[in-house]
Amino acid sequence: MSLIKGIHHISLKCCNQEEFNKVVDFYENILKLPVARSWAEGIMFDTGSGIIEVFANGQDSPNQGVIRHFAFATDDVDSCIAKVREAGFEVFVEPKNVEIKSEPPFPIRVAFCKGPLGEEIEFFEER
Repeated sequence: MSLIKGIHHISLKCCNQEEFNKVVDFYENILKLPVARSWAEGIMFDTGSGIIEVFANGQDSPNQGVIRHFAFATDDVDSCIAKVREAGFEVFVEPKNVEIKSEPPFPIRVAFCKGPLGEEIEFFEER
């Protein structure tokens, strides 16, 4: 039996208030994630199956870590990409259908964009 129940949250750290405001706008107003809670130096957004935690108190640019990307489950990859593109964010993998060669086969639709901190975000639709 695993000790882990799932992913609780992903944490992002902003270097200044301007960057924080841009990140909050992206997750709250573009992707329409509800605010779970906020405090003087941060905010948490509810994805429905985990939290994105954003801190406003970073002191310098973060080093790129080992996390390649995170994926949001969605029923409409194309609408997600339309929203982020309309807001001026980079889409670096256009929506496409893929079949993961597994047993049983796993048909999906995916696309990737860069968020306001340069984080890579995948939109993942099970088909």
